[in-house]
Amino acid sequence: MQRPRVRPIRSLVFVPGSDEKRLADVPGLPADAVVLDMEEPQTPMTERIREQTRRLVSAFLGDADRHPAEHPRYFARLRPASSGEMLTDLQAIALPGLAGVLVPKIEDPRDIVAADALVTNVEVQAGLPRGSILLYPILETAQAIRLAYEIAMASPRVGYMGGAISRFGDIHQALGFRWTREGRETLFLRSKVLADAKAAGIRYPISGMWGGDVSDLEGLRSFATELRDLGYYGMMLGDAAHVPLVHELFTPSAEEVAYWRELVDLADAAEARGSEEAVLHGDAEQGEGHVVHLAHVGSARLNLEWARDLGVA
Repeated sequence: MQRPRVRPIRSLVFVPGSDEKRLADVPGLPADAVVLDMEEPQTPMTERIREQTRRLVSAFLGDADRHPAEHPRYFARLRPASSGEMLTDLQAIALPGLAGVLVPKIEDPRDIVAADALVTNVEVQAGLPRGSILLYPILETAQAIRLAYEIAMASPRVGYMGGAISRFGDIHQALGFRWTREGRETLFLRSKVLADAKAAGIRYPISGMWGGDVSDLEGLRSFATELRDLGYYGMMLGDAAHVPLVHELFTPSAEEVAYWRELVDLADAAEARGSEEAVLHGDAEQGEGHVVHLAHVGSARLNLEWARDLGVA
């Protein structure tokens, strides 16, 4: 399946689409992307508030060409296609400033097929290029976790996906786990969805939120570090104050970039010479990573692509 090329998202901050004051601050946020929440930005969510939210988000996106050049990418979380209301929301916000939509409450691939059809129709109605609006499935039911690969494969519009985790939200209701600061209760979920996403060709999987106290920066650091170690490239956030820390952890260091370049340069130089000798990086007795194999070079090239997509290589 040919997917559109996407850039990595280290931080995906949720902002209620019903809050005009919060929306006004969004273009200046340091996040890579912002989700304008139209599904359930507040409780209760009356029809009057839904109409107000559509109007506010539509006006915000319609004015996006006046936002600062370095503004975040804008996504919107809508109601699922199965609600019968996704089309109403889409028609209000299908504007050039919209990068994609988050699709919640997914049960199986049919939900993504339906969302794809609705988005295609709205793109044509709005005069937008076909395929310009990405889909980002939120996996927050037991069935969605089980079918993560099939959900990712349901549409080439699926550009981002990852393990949705929450302390008190839908996935908690679905599975009944007890949240802990260490996160062991969701490790399988995060790992399973990551493998499915990568198998489906999702280049930069994104994880769900940290469920701890906003002030617990050490807990956040530990959790985000584990996500990066697992293979995630970013995470959802409820508080924009966490963006700098998260960007630090999901951005390759100068030392890492230099190491990857060195591996590639060593391999390229050996090929140019026509050498048949083993390519070494340091002491061959120190184990894997010192005798350079094609797999190491391939990994280094991929990592350099990630660094270039972030603008740090």
